[in-house]
Amino acid sequence: MSDAVQPTAAEVRAAAEAVKTALDRHLAAVERRTGEDDPGVYEAFNELAAAAEEYDELLYDRYDEVTPFEIPGSDDTLPPYTGPEEPNALSVLIRRDYAVVEPQRLLAQAQRVEAVEEEGATATAGFDAAAGTIHGALGVLFGEFEPDEIASRHKEFGLEEGDSTLWVTAADEPAEPGEWLETPFESIDPQRVVCRFDVSAVFDEESDDDDLEDGLGPDGDLEPLDADR
Repeated sequence: MSDAVQPTAAEVRAAAEAVKTALDRHLAAVERRTGEDDPGVYEAFNELAAAAEEYDELLYDRYDEVTPFEIPGSDDTLPPYTGPEEPNALSVLIRRDYAVVEPQRLLAQAQRVEAVEEEGATATAGFDAAAGTIHGALGVLFGEFEPDEIASRHKEFGLEEGDSTLWVTAADEPAEPGEWLETPFESIDPQRVVCRFDVSAVFDEESDDDDLEDGLGPDGDLEPLDADR
């Protein structure tokens, strides 16, 4: 790291003091906890983790040294579950990212779908319709195929998989029809998430690094991690 972006010694010292303060607050929260899932302890834990991570990064950037403990990532944990013990309803929230890597394949697949729907329409007629543009072709394909089918056949459609996440959340009662359709992801309560599964290339990269450290190549016997819980 260049001197121009190195943290100063004072910044490292300030980060160390922040860790000490966070440690005191965490201990105090633990001492006065009111139950197994005390939100005060959870909040103090996250503050301590953030302060320790900041100190670890600055220490390494300035002095090329590391701390002797592993910092838990706040994104890898969920807050204590406070939803109903016996949920009467649930919501499954899914996000899958794709890159359009073969636009012509995407267009061709959408044109085939339109041609079939138009009962004998020519490929040219299909191209002049919705399938003639990338965004139009995406609308045709996602309107024709279920998301799970697109996920399993994405290469056929000229797509490349990116990150994906699936959240299962519990509710006391089913939502009223149509009430959340305009903003489907804005009202998630993290404390009602029953479980969460993530898939990311980041996990594969970490697995490859571990293989190399253990003397195994990327094609060794270890399986890449594809979910965090």
